Amino acid sequence: MSASRFADLVVSSVLLAGLYATMAYGLSLIYGVLRVVNLAHGGVIMVGAYLAWVIRDHLGLDPYLAIPVVGAIGFGLGAAIYRGLVRRLPRGPAGGPASLLLLFGVWLVLRNIAYVLFTGNTHDIHGTYTRSLSLLGLHVALPRLVLLGVGAAIAVALHLLLRRTLIGRAIRAAAQNADSCTLVGIDVDAIYALTFGIGTALASVAGVLLATVFPFDPTLGSSELLQSFVVVVLGGLGSIYGVGLAALIVAAVEQFSVLILPTYLTTTVGFALLVLVLVLRPGGLFGHRVLS
Repeated sequence: MSASRFADLVVSSVLLAGLYATMAYGLSLIYGVLRVVNLAHGGVIMVGAYLAWVIRDHLGLDPYLAIPVVGAIGFGLGAAIYRGLVRRLPRGPAGGPASLLLLFGVWLVLRNIAYVLFTGNTHDIHGTYTRSLSLLGLHVALPRLVLLGVGAAIAVALHLLLRRTLIGRAIRAAAQNADSCTLVGIDVDAIYALTFGIGTALASVAGVLLATVFPFDPTLGSSELLQSFVVVVLGGLGSIYGVGLAALIVAAVEQFSVLILPTYLTTTVGFALLVLVLVLRPGGLFGHRVLS
């Protein structure tokens, strides 16, 4: 393998890791605090992509500049899903299957709304961005560099939120012991709504980024949800820092697998890695830590 080919795979791995991490942060945050597997995550990613398309085509606003708007809409959607549906579920083991079915139903509703509003035709907005930049002697499309930049910015923002703010400390406390939080006057229900809103906001932002790189239709979110699961489980359930490292590992394994596997099989390598890790280290590569 030539040095240029190796450098190309390394750069591609890092850029892809930015996308995987962005997709997975919201899923990890919601599970880490609420212990709920958000199967609506894929649907929210799809909603974010369509919002970016609508804003670009009908309002003329650059999709990247629309990220705060889409994030705010995603936050409102997540808070509404929690307030209207998730909070009504029983807590503890009994609520697990119910939450899976409920949130899967939300995903199906979002998908069918997209079919009604936009049909099943493929849309894209990535043609707007044709500029590329030189990185390590390689020409990299601008949208792919943005993937990395946004992923890194989200990681820093989550760290500052969870470690340096009173709200972040309340979120971590609710994740560790909700009953104790109630005793000291923390509104756990409000913390849960806030967390669910942040998680869905991050998913909608991931949808914007996907829309600037790949064409999409209402089925967007299916494979992205599975990839997010792989990253979250590998990184350790509830481990925010683990998500970033796991995203880099999964992206690198997939990119370098093209050296020995056909291209259409590379996306399955991540799932094979997941099975291997679960057999050897069930807690994930970086352990099961609550919002660490």
